[in-house]
Amino acid sequence: MAFFGRARLRRLGFELYTATVQAARDPAYFTGLGVPDTLDGRFDLVGLFVALLIRRLRALEAAGAQAGLAQAVFDAMFADMDFNLRELGVSDMSIGRRVRAMWEAFHGRALAYEGPLSAADATALEAALVRNVWRGDAAAAVHAGRLARIALAQDAHLAGQGADMFGAGRVDFLRAGA
Repeated sequence: MAFFGRARLRRLGFELYTATVQAARDPAYFTGLGVPDTLDGRFDLVGLFVALLIRRLRALEAAGAQAGLAQAVFDAMFADMDFNLRELGVSDMSIGRRVRAMWEAFHGRALAYEGPLSAADATALEAALVRNVWRGDAAAAVHAGRLARIALAQDAHLAGQGADMFGAGRVDFLRAGA
């Protein structure tokens, strides 16, 4: 893939991130799977989907595709988090601390999902999702196994998408009910 200028790379990161948020906000995840429809629940689902996308982009980068697109998606996510906190009225003095806490939460979750995704281990992924999405409440997480299978299917679906598609600012996720 040809070299992207910094501005183009940033734009692509925002386009891919926006499409990822749209996929993660499918109401079926909240109504059909019981993902908590809260700020934390939405953050966790967006984080799961972004982690899946970044995982695919990093695999492409390792295979020689354009470097920097995974980082651009990550940067877009946290620019959006900063913006949303400001929109919620969080004071400027605490924005940096809160964004850093969100970064650490995202990073920890992405690491927790990486092993089970690499091993295609639905049981281990389910356990990680119960801990993170449902905050360890196994009774509330009755559909965690289904979300784990969906995440594995999303991961496999993303693996079939090439660098040219992402380089055009497009990503395709499976629909929640599919």
